[in-house]
Amino acid sequence: MGDPVKSDAKTNGFHKATNGHYQQQQEELKIAIIGQSNFAAEVLELLLERDHLIVGVFTIADKAAREDVLATVARQHGIPVFKFSAWRRKGVPIPEVLEQYRSVGANLNVLPFCSQFIPMEVIDGAAYGSICYHPSILPLHRGASAISWTLIEGDERAGFSIFWADDGLDTGPILLQKQCPVYGDDTLDTLYKRFLYPEGVTAMAEAVDMIAAGTAPKIPQTEIGASYDPALFREENQYLNLNQPAVRIFNFIRGLDSVPGALAVVRMEDGEEVPVRLYGASLSARRSMVNGKPIQFKGSTGSAFVTREGIFITGTDGSLVRVRRIKRGNRVIPAGEWFEQMGTTKATPLVLTEKEQEQDTLLRSIWKSILKVEIGPETDFFACGAGSMDVVRLVEEVKDTLEVPIDNETLFMAPMYGEFLQEVIQRMRSGSNGDRGTNIPLDYKHVVLKANRRQIVVPTQLFINGRFVDAEGAKTIPIVNPTNEKVICDVANASKADVDDAVQAADEAFRGVWTSVSARERGQLMYRLAELMEQHREELATIESIDSGAVYTLALKTHVGMSIDAWRYYAGWADKIEGSTIPVSPARPNRVLTFTKKEPIGVCALITPWNYPLMMLSWKMAACIAAGNTVVIKPAQVCPLTALKFAELTVRAGFPPGVINVVTGTGSLAGQALADHPAVRKLGFTGSTPIGKRIMASCAESNIKKCSMELGGKSPLVIFADCDLEKAVRLGMSSVFFNKGENCIAAGRLFVEDRIHDEFVRKVIRGIKTMKIGDPLDRATAHGPQNHRVHLEKLQEYCAIGVKEGAKLLYGGKRVPKMEGLFFEPTVFTDVEDHMYIAREESFGPIMVISKFHASDFDALVARANSTEYGLASGVFTQDIAKALRFAERVEAGTVFVNTYNKTDVAAPFGGFKQSGFGKDLGKEALNEYLKTKCVTVEY
Repeated sequence: MGDPVKSDAKTNGFHKATNGHYQQQQEELKIAIIGQSNFAAEVLELLLERDHLIVGVFTIADKAAREDVLATVARQHGIPVFKFSAWRRKGVPIPEVLEQYRSVGANLNVLPFCSQFIPMEVIDGAAYGSICYHPSILPLHRGASAISWTLIEGDERAGFSIFWADDGLDTGPILLQKQCPVYGDDTLDTLYKRFLYPEGVTAMAEAVDMIAAGTAPKIPQTEIGASYDPALFREENQYLNLNQPAVRIFNFIRGLDSVPGALAVVRMEDGEEVPVRLYGASLSARRSMVNGKPIQFKGSTGSAFVTREGIFITGTDGSLVRVRRIKRGNRVIPAGEWFEQMGTTKATPLVLTEKEQEQDTLLRSIWKSILKVEIGPETDFFACGAGSMDVVRLVEEVKDTLEVPIDNETLFMAPMYGEFLQEVIQRMRSGSNGDRGTNIPLDYKHVVLKANRRQIVVPTQLFINGRFVDAEGAKTIPIVNPTNEKVICDVANASKADVDDAVQAADEAFRGVWTSVSARERGQLMYRLAELMEQHREELATIESIDSGAVYTLALKTHVGMSIDAWRYYAGWADKIEGSTIPVSPARPNRVLTFTKKEPIGVCALITPWNYPLMMLSWKMAACIAAGNTVVIKPAQVCPLTALKFAELTVRAGFPPGVINVVTGTGSLAGQALADHPAVRKLGFTGSTPIGKRIMASCAESNIKKCSMELGGKSPLVIFADCDLEKAVRLGMSSVFFNKGENCIAAGRLFVEDRIHDEFVRKVIRGIKTMKIGDPLDRATAHGPQNHRVHLEKLQEYCAIGVKEGAKLLYGGKRVPKMEGLFFEPTVFTDVEDHMYIAREESFGPIMVISKFHASDFDALVARANSTEYGLASGVFTQDIAKALRFAERVEAGTVFVNTYNKTDVAAPFGGFKQSGFGKDLGKEALNEYLKTKCVTVEY
């Protein structure tokens, strides 16, 4: 996003123009794309969409066997690709390079982003010339660091220029320019992502359209106000001048945020000089630093202070700049922790043995496969754009490849490769291999799963009263691996009598041993269980992947990670459940004390679904146990293995027998028996609405047991044209395809404003094409198999109905061809009308259903979003907060996401309206689902 176009000849070979415009072209444009990066790749795709002829793509040579994305995209479209490490040698064009360029017969060169020196023989070699993109309003900020200098100089407006290349440095005639305001919180990153990148891609295509139409101007650049700024990729130009007004200090820091970061040097009390980089600057309204601790910057004549809020630097005008983050050595830390961090002992670099050098090579290759960049000691995992799922993938691959026990925190504390390598080697030298559960006695029937370089022992019997036992008559049901449709094992199939045994055990524990466990002790048991789940999280995630088809990295982060979070969260609530005192009006002269008590209900039954086996168990059971109840859970028939492994861990955690019981089997038998049982006083259910209705009827007819229902959904997601489109596309895809679409709050219907509809769809389909579908245990896989065959067949039927009713199937709609297992292609439907089946009914799969809307009628849009019997979740993407809050106020859904999606947390209540059910999981509110309120009045 910065290098200018460089050329080395002295002639201008542009096609003649009249009145500053091209004459009407008689010959079809034959375009050569010269450049690199995602920006260039998007320009290429947009030109192809507009039916322009691309005759060749010229890009940089592969780096460490990894080609530039422009080359990859071009090859996907069958366009000739040429890769050059250089176009010149010793200042002279390389003949064979020129020959290859001329071989495609281009008559227009398009340079969206190019870091190489392009000879004038090429620039002028096209009959219609060469156009280039530059991220400033020329003639301002010519040079390689234009965006940074726009911010550093405090410009009120930013923008970009598309100009005709000549033999100068960004001096050619202007074809078009676009501008945007610079906001007070803009940084180099935000300005590029908000405007310069997305609008620049569109403008490049617009410029080519103008050339094709013969309307492209050639407006000479003026030299009035022209500026040539130093290149900020040179370290000597990155140093911050601290002896200037605060606003100038602020602008310089944000102009280099987040790459490479403004350089400064801290002078320690002992005279040591420590280079640092500064990030997250803002102008502060403070005028004094009463509680600040002084810090000295080399060369600064003003004062600076460290507080808990950050580092405050005084400008020459007396105003303050706050710095939130500071990079010391290889680590970015909160600036407010400067002195604490400086007090830590600096590690001496390790000298690696020959074997450790081999391990360094392996570790480096893992980083490279994720970040797609060359890895050096200073490579920052997060500065390279890595996200949370990349963290999970890195940690798991390192543990598998090097067999070293690390976790996410290891990376957060050492995000630089060199420091991370040191930490991994230290752990390997310590000989710690972690607990993989191999010391657990195998006193039950089990299956051994051999996967992820582990041998995982999983029980296959019912868990009743602290013991694993066979079902009545030793009946079993097969459990199938959706990745290959092979039977994993047979598990016990509970009868009505087995369910009765489990309920009796729970009832006895509730009235006996469980009453002797105090609320605080209950919380300690839950914390201990959470720790065991943490120790066995890789095993649990592996089981979840094999049993349910969940992608392993997602299972680790969400299925298991959020389960652990739930147990820890509710462990903290166990001894904080309390009633209240109530002022009443007694009959005088008597006095009265009235108070309430929150008490556990008793035996609770939980029936959980197959999409998040362990997480749904944990969401419900953690609150249930924290409230002091005992429980019988029936996990999903098709994937009960994590529930059985969980039962094993409850024994190790020290839970008394009968407090937690697990019965596996069918819903029609075991599930129905729980709903009908008179000793069960509460039933929590997650599943389909039709089954929920039957369970509610059974709860009423049996003993009017309390119930909570998290049922089906058809969650609307509304995307307005004023949204952050890139974010809306990314999270819109996640809203549908997350967990293979087997997600209760999945966006069942997307309403996309007509102005951005086509671009949104194009970006979604391009994103789908990059998703890796395959073995869920492969760390690179993004989309695994559907949970079971019956469900996959329903998805096929669902798509067939959509096509039959006239919806437009743009992508997918079928099983993945030539692939073993229950894999279904991510699917996109457009032109979906409100009356259609797929507009009304939930698919519970990776099927995106898109409808257009016009923004002129907000009321009609909300009515369409609400025209469903479901009300589980919803979402809206818009930059207009008033519009977002109006939508949130009027949409009939239990959860509303604004400019995000799937952002659940164990502390936030979760549950739906209408036929999506009632009651809440998660948060403090969920405790009320498992408590009863008793009112006590004492007269004295």
